[in-house]
Amino acid sequence: MGWELIEGTATWAEPSGIINHQTWLQLRDNLLFELKSAMPVDIVLLGLHGAMISQKEHDCEGDLLERVRAVVGPDIVIGVTVDPHSHLSSRMVNNCDLLIAFKEFPHTDFVAAAENLIELAHQTSLGLINPQISVFDVKMIDILPTNFEPIQSFVARMKTLEKLDYVASISLIHGFMAGDTPDLGAKVVVITNAAKAKGDRLVGELGMQLYSLRGKTRPDYIDPSEALRWAAAIKKGPVLIADVWDNPGGGVAGDSTKLIRIALDMGLNGVAVGSIWDPMAVRLCKAAGEESIISLRFGAKTSLTAGNPIDAEVEVTKFVENATQNFGDSIVSLGDAAAIRFNGIEVILNEKRCQTYSPSLFTNLGINPASRKIIIVKSTNHFYDAFAPIATEVIYASVDGIYPHDPRNSDFQKLDRAIWPLSPNPHANSNWSVFRNWNSQCSGRFWYRREER
Repeated sequence: MGWELIEGTATWAEPSGIINHQTWLQLRDNLLFELKSAMPVDIVLLGLHGAMISQKEHDCEGDLLERVRAVVGPDIVIGVTVDPHSHLSSRMVNNCDLLIAFKEFPHTDFVAAAENLIELAHQTSLGLINPQISVFDVKMIDILPTNFEPIQSFVARMKTLEKLDYVASISLIHGFMAGDTPDLGAKVVVITNAAKAKGDRLVGELGMQLYSLRGKTRPDYIDPSEALRWAAAIKKGPVLIADVWDNPGGGVAGDSTKLIRIALDMGLNGVAVGSIWDPMAVRLCKAAGEESIISLRFGAKTSLTAGNPIDAEVEVTKFVENATQNFGDSIVSLGDAAAIRFNGIEVILNEKRCQTYSPSLFTNLGINPASRKIIIVKSTNHFYDAFAPIATEVIYASVDGIYPHDPRNSDFQKLDRAIWPLSPNPHANSNWSVFRNWNSQCSGRFWYRREER
């Protein structure tokens, strides 16, 4: 493309609690210093998550983009990729020319989203397109996995509509229900080539189609005891059980022992668990060394809802310094990690908190998950693409914990607008009304009316 590429700092972390404000200022100001040092530039591209909240700033990415725009001026192309589990704010939209979210959950297309952004930014810089951003507030918050219906077909329709000559990009923002911000909730983004009116119409139709699917998008979540009984009854393994709410990708610890305890009480064998976040237990395993047998207490160190620590005589079967797992084209650090075995159960303990993305988490620690009866992973849905080819069944277990998975029970302090399910009809006073819902097969035509009020 003939670009001279100047790279800035790149950082990454699992979601967690509210960020220390000084940490945010250091990250923000470092990026801004690098940008100012690189001036003049023609294009600024940023890969952001979109749900960062600090102690004093509920819209960190909006703050960053506003300051980037102030540095480069109104004529420089600013392009952004975001995670769909983000809080899309007006400050973010108003201070960039292009904004693209990954389409898939699990996020298998983050590289494709970045490549799409690069191409559109290049076309914009050459004057070949004039991007216009339209946003629709769906006024709902839910879990929207794209590997299941009905969201699978919704995303397929987004991709089809992107083939229209005036459409440059369509994105679905799911929202991140563990955050507390005025921008919480799902939104649809349509970028057109100099066709703002058409974009406004299309984004509204898509937004109301998504709204008609509220409450119908989550997988079936099973009681943990029932999930393990179901898995044990299936003759051919491995059966995968996802501990969906103890998912570090949602901001929690990932050290709940509840499913392990139930498996022990049931006397199950051939169970592999990946992983339990416990840096101290990892250090003890490292000190003991491979093939040693030690008395070990592990897990359930961070909250009252994580169960109780497990005390057992365990064999340290594998220890790996700076262990990793794969997630698509990326590599995720586990820090130091150990595999332990006791009572027919194998558990991976990791130093750095992270969710389970792929079977490589197990194989890199000497465990072949395909040969185990039951695999338990800590993840809401990112595991699915990589594990589905080896799993005979996938079960989503709803183990109560600290994650706020039901927004109706969350004490939001900053949310200042009506969204479903907190409000039964948040679009009551809007100029959109649905007069035919998306059917269960997602087929046929879907009609919406925008009323003048």
